[in-house]
Amino acid sequence: MPDNQPLAGKRALITGASSGLGPVIARTLDAAGADIVIHCHQNLAAAEALKQSLRQPATIVQADLADPAAVGRLFEAAVSSAPVDILVNCAAAESQDISMLVEIELERWQKTQRVNVEAPLLLTQCFASQQRVGSIVNISSIEGSRTAPAHGHYATSKAALEMLTRSAALEMGPLGIRVNAVAPGLIRRDGIEEGWPEGVEAWKTAAPLEKLVEPEDVANAVLFLASDAAGSITGTVLTVDCGLSIRPGW
Repeated sequence: MPDNQPLAGKRALITGASSGLGPVIARTLDAAGADIVIHCHQNLAAAEALKQSLRQPATIVQADLADPAAVGRLFEAAVSSAPVDILVNCAAAESQDISMLVEIELERWQKTQRVNVEAPLLLTQCFASQQRVGSIVNISSIEGSRTAPAHGHYATSKAALEMLTRSAALEMGPLGIRVNAVAPGLIRRDGIEEGWPEGVEAWKTAAPLEKLVEPEDVANAVLFLASDAAGSITGTVLTVDCGLSIRPGW
């Protein structure tokens, strides 16, 4: 980055900021100078702890992203004191829930699409309504382009999110809004090697870098795409997977 605080003076709304990858992204954008709006669904204690750990001012907003009306209220609360310059759609449903397509309940399928695709769409619409130059970064997954057994509902939602990213970039470019996505592979988290040793070993064997994806590397990709350093980049899906997707499939 050409500047130690490339996001100074900007305000970033991060959905799903209280757990998983969200806090890492929040801390990274905070260190880059952005004021953070922390979205959480139910984990208010974690959101409060994150807020206390940040350097810049932060706001917490609770909302159920499966409820379209709540999504609208979330954005209204986020911009109540100042416009939002950066939107990071990080929240996701059912990322670890497995279900074969022949058995999946319609409600589970619909909830996954509502949270993973429809909520980002609604927030993108709200963001564009500000008539303000800015950047949107959607958190996808390599499953958006690589299928996995019993993950069809999740993979479908991420494939749709990536096309939403490209479509929004095409339509919103004239408004000065850049829209990109980051597609992580298997991210290192506490306890993953003990809880799923065979999966971790299989991943490390397949990935050319022979390691899991560090959450900080995903967050840094978000920072890059959100910043002016990526000022000519829009409609791109940046893959962060230690090279797994370049492995031949035959």
